[in-house]
Amino acid sequence: MPYTTAEARQQLLDTMAEAAEQLGSGLAALGELYERVDELSADAVEEQLFRPVQSAYGRTRRAHGAFAERHGLPQRAFAEPVAGAPALGVKGFLDSAVSAIGAADGLLANLQDSMLPVEVGDVELRSDLTQIRSQLDGLSARARELERRLGR
Repeated sequence: MPYTTAEARQQLLDTMAEAAEQLGSGLAALGELYERVDELSADAVEEQLFRPVQSAYGRTRRAHGAFAERHGLPQRAFAEPVAGAPALGVKGFLDSAVSAIGAADGLLANLQDSMLPVEVGDVELRSDLTQIRSQLDGLSARARELERRLGR
């Protein structure tokens, strides 16, 4: 089905916003996890998971805003992310974070694979997508390694 450049740009913007929201949820869950573990584990959560996700979240939001501005589209106001119920516990918050981060990475991968960034001719966005995905690379494995240490 053919689509216009304007429709493609809006679809791209919507997908970026959805990925940012997922990363925000993952970040909120990691923040809750950080508060519930011992100091040594909290340092590992911050270094191995929180910082890379925080960076990816910020970059995704900036890329979204910059793309919207470049193409005269409305920017989105992002709501404060919610971590979930405290009853989730340490494992639940980690699982929630991994799930949200994986969902965001999947959205961004599908966006890259769709060729929309190429079709709308936005070099900056393509570069941002590559950088964001590299920040998310390996986070699931690091989370699972951390989970093994937390279980002790």
